[in-house]
Amino acid sequence: MLYLLPVCAVASDSRLERLDTTDAGRDWEAVGRLDINGMGFCTGALIAPDLVLTAAHCLFDKKTKARIDPESIEFLAGWRNGRASAYRFVRRALVHPDYEFGGEVTSERVSNDVALLELQRPIRNTTVVPFQIAARPQKGAQVGVVSYAKDRAEAPSLQEVCSVMARQEGVLVMSCDVDFGSSGAPIFSFDGDEPRIVSVVSAKAEVRGERVALGAALEDQLKLLHLEMASGHGFLQAPPPGVSRVMVGNERNDTGAKFIKSCGTNC
Repeated sequence: MLYLLPVCAVASDSRLERLDTTDAGRDWEAVGRLDINGMGFCTGALIAPDLVLTAAHCLFDKKTKARIDPESIEFLAGWRNGRASAYRFVRRALVHPDYEFGGEVTSERVSNDVALLELQRPIRNTTVVPFQIAARPQKGAQVGVVSYAKDRAEAPSLQEVCSVMARQEGVLVMSCDVDFGSSGAPIFSFDGDEPRIVSVVSAKAEVRGERVALGAALEDQLKLLHLEMASGHGFLQAPPPGVSRVMVGNERNDTGAKFIKSCGTNC
């Protein structure tokens, strides 16, 4: 179970910086909007010329609980004010095999909320440079999020300073500002010469009245997803049997966290 520890105030976290100009968005062209079958969008990030990292729940139909046909998903790299640096449809999608979309929103579900999308063609644009993955950050580490959201769908925004409040059971709890559309958004560490991805946004939650972001630690999950891809998995499958009702928005007595939403295809 997920126990959220006492945390510091988050008033020092930075506000969002809108990346709607060429100069502002130059370093973030590999973050893109994922348009999902005309039903909504999530955020994704290129981690190889033909691979996009995002959240697993973005790949399920909210109403039917069925997997969405990956070929109906389009990645718009660096989408900004009606134009993208590259447009690619998805060939196949790998969801963590232990992820259950229809289940109760728990720490286990968040820790497995990771997916890899293989594009139909690699992106070779020299301005769209894939991001590297970094090790799981320590508690107190400074991180940032680049995301699209419901009120900023036409350009991404950067929150460069938020912090890791807790690390428990494969889940990172962070003081980052996220909203619908932020699902799957890359969470970056700024240690070193360039930003590296340490997690992806899975859900919003509340800790003692403060809004926080939840995301999975990536090391083991990505290793498993790469093995699944090498085994030829990830093409459209039948809807998963026996899904159960999603329960969100209720205080969990064993966690101390109030899960607000894991936003499905309304991202």
